Amino acid sequence: MAIREVISADGTSIVYRVTGPADGRPLVLLHGWAGNLLNWGAAERELARRFRVIAVDLRGHGYSGAPEAGYDDPKNWAADIAAVLAGEDIDTGAVLLGWSYGGIVLSDYLTAYGTGAVAGVVYCGSQAGIGRDVPGAQTGSVMQKAMPDVFDENAGKAVRGFSAFGSANTGRARDKGADAQRLFGGCLSTPPRVRKALFYRTTDNTETLRTLDIPVFVLHGTADPVVPIDNGRYIAEAVPDARTSYWDGAQHGLFVEDTARFVAEVGEFIDGLN
Repeated sequence: MAIREVISADGTSIVYRVTGPADGRPLVLLHGWAGNLLNWGAAERELARRFRVIAVDLRGHGYSGAPEAGYDDPKNWAADIAAVLAGEDIDTGAVLLGWSYGGIVLSDYLTAYGTGAVAGVVYCGSQAGIGRDVPGAQTGSVMQKAMPDVFDENAGKAVRGFSAFGSANTGRARDKGADAQRLFGGCLSTPPRVRKALFYRTTDNTETLRTLDIPVFVLHGTADPVVPIDNGRYIAEAVPDARTSYWDGAQHGLFVEDTARFVAEVGEFIDGLN
């Protein structure tokens, strides 16, 4: 295991963790809004048995830099991923896996840099664009309920806002308490100004989806209250080569809700890539 840092195009520090065999296929994990690289828990460890897993702290999150501005520019997000790939000397064969907001980030990367370094993409409980009038970018009922308290600097209001997520990120199993607290703590540690800034941008990556020349795997829970399943279906319908797995009754954090199934399905998709 190694913690590494690269500097993105605008000077922002991007921190990431590398685990797994050095000669394994690179699998880049991009967490969601107000998360960090610790979000993946056991799923990261299991995937690292076979793949070279690169778990990134997105800008403004975890140990990465948190600039005062620039979160509304898709080129910044794209450059962050490009910097990580360059830092790991990856110019072909990578798989990008985005959970929730991470799907927007990987789409920003594909729009700016294309698919030369990428063999396949996984969208997990995710979407490809963001903005009020952007297709395939609906806001789920839980997210609507949580705002605007989750943007507030008042700790009490922020805690109340995040409590609206309930079991959305973990599923309803009783043994997920530690995972729930880890995810909850990571959300609170993300600066309030960053949490807010991520929502105040409009980006439509639909044209990129329509012209992708690599396989895409869409994983989504049918009962996801954070990112509606219609957003996942929009991606699957837009891309030329889509595989889908819609989990009946599952919510937002599929890699926590059923780690073994998540790892198996992601692994099967990757095994089928060129």
